Amino acid sequence: MTSGLTAADNLSTFKWVVRKLAREKGLHATFMPKPVFGINGSGLHMHQTFLAKEKNIFSDPSAADGLSLTARQYIAGLLHHASGLSAITNPLVNSYKRLVPGHEAPTAVAWSETESGALVRIPLSRGNETCCEIRMPDPSCNPYLALAVILNAGLDGIRNNMLPPPPVTKNVYTMSIREKRHHRISDLPTNLIEAIQQAQKSKLIQNTLGKQISKIYFQAKQQEWDRYTRQVHPWERETYLNIY
Repeated sequence: MTSGLTAADNLSTFKWVVRKLAREKGLHATFMPKPVFGINGSGLHMHQTFLAKEKNIFSDPSAADGLSLTARQYIAGLLHHASGLSAITNPLVNSYKRLVPGHEAPTAVAWSETESGALVRIPLSRGNETCCEIRMPDPSCNPYLALAVILNAGLDGIRNNMLPPPPVTKNVYTMSIREKRHHRISDLPTNLIEAIQQAQKSKLIQNTLGKQISKIYFQAKQQEWDRYTRQVHPWERETYLNIY
């Protein structure tokens, strides 16, 4: 276990070292979220644990599932702010080609102990190893910004005594719209512009990043989306050119 700041430092160092070693071998190491169609993308699952005087405050042995009220509130905060968080944790157009059903990436704003389609997973280990895993981030994100908004979202759940819906036990990829509504499950944004719009509505994200960073970040992401939408991609030519 380490602090959020040290974790971000370690992630940045790791990526730099991997790229350098690859270049020395005449290779390129990519942290692109979905470099290859049809197979699982590259995720950056983040495991979080809160300690107070070396005690894991996500753990409650007296609870049926071993989770404390604080853990539930933290989970609720992540779920509540998930759509806006994705603009920071999944910052590329390509990021949303990883977040699709059937490829072990989350698509549903839900939590579970087992289901890979859920945004938050609680690994089965309990006691001092109790932790909360958020599964949507990918390695293209800025780890300092991503960890800042994730932690503040969870803390917001604690500060405001939020509670999550019951955990899902069924494959969320196969749930109907009606089932999702019954279980209070929404979907993550399906593209970058949806995520940006959600983040721009979020006071928590704006306050976490600060006015200046928020302005520059979202201007850059809007420009990136605009450039993408104006391009004609090879898939379009392959699919349409000989038909229309």
